[in-house]
Amino acid sequence: MAEIFLKRIYDPYDEMDGYRILIDRLWPRGISKETAKLDEWLKDAAPSSELRKWFCHKPELFEEFTEKYVEELRNDEEKIKVIDHILELALSDRVTLLYGAKDPVYNHGIVLQEELQRRL
Repeated sequence: MAEIFLKRIYDPYDEMDGYRILIDRLWPRGISKETAKLDEWLKDAAPSSELRKWFCHKPELFEEFTEKYVEELRNDEEKIKVIDHILELALSDRVTLLYGAKDPVYNHGIVLQEELQRRL
């Protein structure tokens, strides 16, 4: 069964990560391309700029952010293509989604991972 993992880009690289995808719209501060060891950068996997700025990683907004982001993931053509692409990759390789947020609980990576697993 395909599995999709989630990890902070600042965590050390591990060969077990498999196919590494950065899912942030903005490049993470202090990370070089060599350090990142990305296979792909999917900016369109990230929430819209408007939603990202509104959320601002405030835990009290996470529930509403999740609803709005899931709506984007299910209705935005570019995001649908990205999800299909990630799911296709996950059928043949281990996939690790990488995000830059400090908070490991209240971030868009959690929402994206759950949506992808729901579709598997």
